[in-house]
Amino acid sequence: MAILLSKGQGVSLSKTNPGLSEVFLGLGWDVQSNNNVDCDLDAFAFLLGGNEKLISDAHLVFYNNLTSPDPNQSVQHMGDNSTGEGEGDDEVIKVNLKKVPADVQKIVLAVTIFDAEERKQNFGQVKNAFVRLVNDQNQEEVLRYNLGDTSSTATAMIMAELYRQDGGWAMQAVGKAFKGGAQELIDSYTRQQVINWRYRAPQARR
Repeated sequence: MAILLSKGQGVSLSKTNPGLSEVFLGLGWDVQSNNNVDCDLDAFAFLLGGNEKLISDAHLVFYNNLTSPDPNQSVQHMGDNSTGEGEGDDEVIKVNLKKVPADVQKIVLAVTIFDAEERKQNFGQVKNAFVRLVNDQNQEEVLRYNLGDTSSTATAMIMAELYRQDGGWAMQAVGKAFKGGAQELIDSYTRQQVINWRYRAPQARR
């Protein structure tokens, strides 16, 4: 049975699931659109070094950069879902814990609303958001965090963090809201605006 996390709670995967290597992080949500415009949520994985910053722009894994830059492509985004329709996971990020390069100390999982300001949308329209960690080898759910009610003004949310601990990995439920969308998250993890063009490029979005 999966462990249900509460906000701020962390669990050592090395202790609860020794030998765990290939996992996927499934993120799901239900949306209530306004003005007949779809509320398009996007999953991001920020691969951070020991300084809590993105190692490079290529270490931001999302719909325009589906794999991490290491030769093993140890972190993979499985594709964009622009409507959130359907049961179960809306977007999935796979992680091979054994092959993540040593310079990656933490993987931050976030969800943002695309063009939130233009569409006048926020997380007040998002219900039943969750993140779950699943053993990709047997499809068993290991951990789950149900976000619950969120800030009506937020346009981005850090859901959870995977981080190295005592030679293995641990996961913590976060649930931290941001009002500035994906760009505020990007700014918080880099000292230079090297990723702005990639997120904003409309020709690459669809």
